[in-house]
Amino acid sequence: MTDHSEDDWNPQTALVHGGVQRSQFGETSEAIYLTQGFVYDSAEAAEARFKGEVPGFVYSRYANPTVDIFERRMCALEGAEEARAMASGMAAVTAALLCSVRAGDHVVAGRALFGSCRWVVETLMPRYGVEATLVDGSRIEEWQAAVRPNTKLFFLESPTNPTLEVADIAAVAALANEVGGRLVVDNVFATPMMQKPLELGAHVVVYSATKHIDGQGRCLGGVVLSDKQWIDEELQDFFRHTGPSLSPFNAWTLLKGLETLPLRVRQQTESAARIADFLADHGKVARVIYPGRKDHPQADIIARQMSGGSTLLCLELKGGKREAFAFENALRIVKISNNLGDAKSLITHPATTTHKNLSEEARAELGIGDGTLRLSVGLEHGDDLLADIERALAAV
Repeated sequence: MTDHSEDDWNPQTALVHGGVQRSQFGETSEAIYLTQGFVYDSAEAAEARFKGEVPGFVYSRYANPTVDIFERRMCALEGAEEARAMASGMAAVTAALLCSVRAGDHVVAGRALFGSCRWVVETLMPRYGVEATLVDGSRIEEWQAAVRPNTKLFFLESPTNPTLEVADIAAVAALANEVGGRLVVDNVFATPMMQKPLELGAHVVVYSATKHIDGQGRCLGGVVLSDKQWIDEELQDFFRHTGPSLSPFNAWTLLKGLETLPLRVRQQTESAARIADFLADHGKVARVIYPGRKDHPQADIIARQMSGGSTLLCLELKGGKREAFAFENALRIVKISNNLGDAKSLITHPATTTHKNLSEEARAELGIGDGTLRLSVGLEHGDDLLADIERALAAV
């Protein structure tokens, strides 16, 4: 029998056992180290640890044993050298972007971004002298045309929120390499189970761990993953001094979520595909966008870079806002919420919630209409979800 080391584990095994550091008590479940600081055997030991001459923890804002296990486990799943866990998905996105640029630099980003991500790119970064250009993320020629001599960073979501547009990650990564830039990918909609941006050439991947990684609506969290050199030289000081650290309790909760991530995502994706097929044939639905369907606008790219569909789908009702609201209000199992990736099925109306701060023109540019709804499929039985959706459509 060949040696089967931790590096050879399948994701399901790594998500249960990866990165474990047991205390002297030999606990089965990972310990929660709810501590702010750490003590040293001597003044000399404290000096050596602060100098980095000996390993160990200094302060939980910098690193914590429970958080460290979560970071190690995410690295094992993602195939990354290093990770830094953060207090929320937006903390992770903001840190990954801001630590990568200086005044005078230029950023190119896909225009189909979550509202807060777009605010960071369009509003926050220019305040500090960083120029930004938004492009149609699905068109590589727009990425190429947007490049300037001072372009240092590329940023995209794929699939996007909420219309599930897909970008060619490998092509954008190759462009970034060509001009000496870096590509940051928000992979939250695909989950690490369905897409591996680092394997496609991306330099940095970010997650809102609040979503599928927790997956049960309990806590906030985020994580940034990349190579060790970039983490050490670009992210670490920004992270250390600005303080977006993840709490040990939330890290422990996210560890418990990781143990069941493959099972949950697989079930949710299967149900989402069934629902997408049902809605696509319904007379009151103008369109359905789902990465697992052949009629998706970027189906060829999806086939190359994703191993499955998504737990989310986007639908457009023919009657606009009034009919969309009527549909939401008639649902009994599916709950109205702006969160996603939960064990519970959730639905939201982006134009009045997650993307309400965009102009009407900007929403139209992204394909977000008054009848657009984003459905995050949960763990309920598929038959029950279909019955709930069919009954709600009848009420429209």
